[in-house]
Amino acid sequence: QVQLTESGGGLVQAGGSLRLSCAASGRSSSTYGMGWFRQAPGKEREFVAAIDWSGGTTNYADSVKGRFTISRGNAKNTVNLQMNSLKPDDTADYYCVASKVALPTLDRHDYLGQGTQVTVSS
Repeated sequence: QVQLTESGGGLVQAGGSLRLSCAASGRSSSTYGMGWFRQAPGKEREFVAAIDWSGGTTNYADSVKGRFTISRGNAKNTVNLQMNSLKPDDTADYYCVASKVALPTLDRHDYLGQGTQVTVSS
């Protein structure tokens, strides 16, 4: 079993930055693809970004390309999401996700964190 623990959410003004982090605990978690989903109030969950186990391959939602950067930490069982130029539309609960194979997607992932709230004020 793998547990995912997120940190770094909070309140920020539009145009500001936040950095989310997620640590995975459990056997072989450093070999998992990891990523982030988000869900705004009243909306469906959406994919944000993903990275493979080596950090060599990444994928982003069009809505965050050029503003968000996903990376693996020095400890390969961690993943970070640097969010710049934040917009009120980025307000959501952000969930860390892990997949045993390749890059996690909405339809294919194995573990989901509890979520951390991000609020962007206008």
